[in-house]
Amino acid sequence: MQFEVLATGYCFLEAPRVAGEHVWFTDLLLGGVHRLSPSGKVDTFLPERHHVGGLAVNADGRIICGGPGGLVWLDPATGRSGVLLDTIDGEPFTGANDFIPDGRGGLYMGTLSQGADYSQEPQLTQLYRVDAHLRVTRLSDELKFSNGVGLSPDGKRLYHNESLRGVFVYDVLDDGALANKALFNPREDGDGLAVDAAGGVWIAHFDSAELARYLPDGSLDRSIAMPHKAVSSVAFGGSDRRDIYVTTAGNHGIESLFTGELPPREASLFHARSDIPGVPVAVTRFALPA
Repeated sequence: MQFEVLATGYCFLEAPRVAGEHVWFTDLLLGGVHRLSPSGKVDTFLPERHHVGGLAVNADGRIICGGPGGLVWLDPATGRSGVLLDTIDGEPFTGANDFIPDGRGGLYMGTLSQGADYSQEPQLTQLYRVDAHLRVTRLSDELKFSNGVGLSPDGKRLYHNESLRGVFVYDVLDDGALANKALFNPREDGDGLAVDAAGGVWIAHFDSAELARYLPDGSLDRSIAMPHKAVSSVAFGGSDRRDIYVTTAGNHGIESLFTGELPPREASLFHARSDIPGVPVAVTRFALPA
């Protein structure tokens, strides 16, 4: 793969998502939700919102964003935003990390440890399903660090990076619930992930400067060296879904989460072409305020 740099000069890029001709991404440390146009122009929204590790496209074209305190929506046409979900069972929760639309109008969502305040003792996280009517169901608990989520081409398997423990796979039941959690791959430095049309699972590894593709049985198919140590996430896009986008946190982004100091501005958004197309990612269908 030949990677080109589409955007650089950031501290910790995350959450690449493709919506039409635009590529969206975030910067955990500098803040903001960014939209890259084909011309190379970058528009920035929600500049004060940090630690956004998940983005999704809603059916009306608005963007669903994670982060401390929960889920918010963003209307890129007007710049308006609002709260989508900030409580679970009537109680505030730490926030949303990475997530993936569930194909039924809602999404599968992991929570943030301590609301992304990494100066505190880490707490265990959870994996939830939020349906299109904002009903929330806890699916998995006491997770080391909930991270990237993806669905198999037939929607019957869910892959989940539980960073610092490994990559796990679940069976998706007819009602969207999960069952039969099993270890998919023991690599402990998995971050974001994406699934391709052949069932391969592409995982960004945050401590080894690589993007890797795993076969459906969990075995390694290929490893692709990246210019930065901290590879944070990956997504497919394009009309043929063969465009692949990878974000990085440079070489020092992970350490900066814990020190509170900004790293060198070397984090980048990369693009390449894949020989295998990605699985189409569904939109969410939340009824948002006019």
